[in-house]
This record gives sequence, structure tokens and C-alpha cells, in this order.
Amino acid sequence: MPSAAESITAAITAAGGAISFEQYMGLALYGTGGFYQDGGKAGRRGDFITSPEVGPLFAAVVARYLDDCWNELGCPDQFDVVEVGAGPGTLARGIFDAQPQCLAAMKYVAVEISGSQRSLHPDFVESSESIPGRQIQGVVLANELLDNLPFKLFVYDGAWKEAFVALGNGGKFVEVLRHVEEVPEVLPKSAPLGSRAPIQTAATQWLVDIAQRMSRGRVLIFDYCSQSTSQIAVSPWREWLRTYKDHERGLHYLLEPGLQDITTQVVIDQLLKAVPGLSMSSQAEWLQTWGIGELVSEGNRYWEEHKSAPNIAALKMHSRAKEAQALTSQDGLGAFWTINLDIQ
Repeated sequence: MPSAAESITAAITAAGGAISFEQYMGLALYGTGGFYQDGGKAGRRGDFITSPEVGPLFAAVVARYLDDCWNELGCPDQFDVVEVGAGPGTLARGIFDAQPQCLAAMKYVAVEISGSQRSLHPDFVESSESIPGRQIQGVVLANELLDNLPFKLFVYDGAWKEAFVALGNGGKFVEVLRHVEEVPEVLPKSAPLGSRAPIQTAATQWLVDIAQRMSRGRVLIFDYCSQSTSQIAVSPWREWLRTYKDHERGLHYLLEPGLQDITTQVVIDQLLKAVPGLSMSSQAEWLQTWGIGELVSEGNRYWEEHKSAPNIAALKMHSRAKEAQALTSQDGLGAFWTINLDIQ
């Protein structure tokens, strides 16, 4: 099987000398030999930690949210929960362990493009490479998905130009800039020389498509976000265009494609332009709204009652306070955003 670098080189040759950064990122992450096709994953033994991997508390809060949506829909006999970018199924396991009221009605679809990750999905979910083609009634979940969707990269070089990837000396990947006929409206009219900004066409189209697939219910997204494209454009690009490998920041995004994650801040003004009805809050605020404090208090009480002879359940309850701190910290996961869409 060719490596991601070999696949990208072939694509550049086939395109006559250069491909868009968007295509480069797609091949580096999801193409043959790409990072997510070749073992890249979340978790303590993976490349990064997401909220579900902190512990079961995050999933227990999401389970409370699912019950609220199920009740709001009138407790239907089939309640769809579609998790997109499900990884190895950690969030699904946590939700089922939490035993929400809607569990008997729940049809959980774990959508994951990586075959190696799908092989780890629990038996009680429907494991799929793609989103169901039918109408969805329930909740679509996406945790740290949009930041990994390929995007167009624009660079200010006296005018906004689109970044492409070509082959340089020794077969190394290099960036070339090309004029565009229409500059995206969200970009500022001018910026410091060398400024960069993502244009997240794939993320906005994903959200539009999900909204169209849903008959009734909610979309719930967790991710790291920035308020506006203008804000991103004047920020140092290494703050929002990042790579990760083995829990550490990786190399430049044109180096070692397929061996490291490539990710970006999700830009809210671009999503709002495509889907105006979105509402946002911080992850910390969202978790408090849906009862993380109550669950921590419950865990503390259970621990006090069982700490003289603790069993596994008591140890899980005892860990809730520490998990809550990690999930709500403004220096970490608590500063993530939640993006919500109600469809009635």
C-alpha cells in the first residue's frame, strides 16, 4: 500500500504540478496511507486526548442531554443517535454505561471513516463508514470532528491568494500561492503580509448536509473554535493550524504527511453564514447546564459511603471530581465550544 506521501505525490503529478492545500490535507489524513487510515487515534495510548477519553463523566452528561431531547420529541419508539467521527467508540460505550432513559429506543450509529477504528466499535452500535442515507430523528453528535475536515488555506501576499502544494527539490512538498477570481467575503480586505486564514468549506457543507438530513432533533458539536475569520487572519498561524503526534505538537504541516494529525480552529462566522440558527456556549457552561455538578455530588456521596471497602463502582464515582476539573478547565477542554442546532 502506498504511503500518504506517495499518494500526494501522485495526485500532484496527475494535477499537472500542484494540488490545493484542501486536497493535500484530505489525502494526508484520510487518503491511502493517511493518518486516520493508518492508525492515528484519540486516547491515552493514541495521539491526543478528547473529552470522552478523560473518563466516563463526559458521556454521562451527554446521556442526560439525550434523555432531554428524547422527551422533547415525545419519547418516540426509535430515537436516532448518530455520532460522526466516533473513533474507537469511547463515547458510545460511556453513554450506554450511563443507562439513559431513552436507551431502549436508541438506535446508535457510530460513523467512522477509519476501518481500524471501526473494528473497535462495540457490538451494540451500528458501525458505519458514512452517515445514514435516511432521515434522522434524534441527535447528531460530533466531538472534535470539524477541526479535522480539510479546508482551503488563504495567504495574504499583497492580496489574498490560495495556497497549493507542489513538489520542490528532492521531492519535498512546498507551498505555492495562486490568484483567485473571487476572494471569500469573510476574509478581511487587507492584513499583515503573510497572514493566513482557513476557509472551511467542508465543515460548513457538512453542517448544511446534516441539517437537511434531519427531520426533527438536535445537532450537538464540541470543538475548539474562534469567533471570526478576521480574528484568525491576524493571529500567528501556528496557534490555529496545528499538527499532533503522540500527545505532542508535531512538525510543519507539509512534513511527514500521514504520520501526524493536521487540525485547525473552527471559525464560527463561517458556520453562521451557512447555518444562521446556531447557538454557542463554552463546553464548561454546557456541562454545568446539563448537570455535571449533580453527577459529581452523586459521586462524592457514593464514595463516602463505600470508601472503607471500595469496589470498581466506588472508584469510578470517586474519579468524577477529577474528571470534572479536566473537562471544565478554562486552560483546556472547558474552553472548547459547543455548537447547537435545533430542528423542529
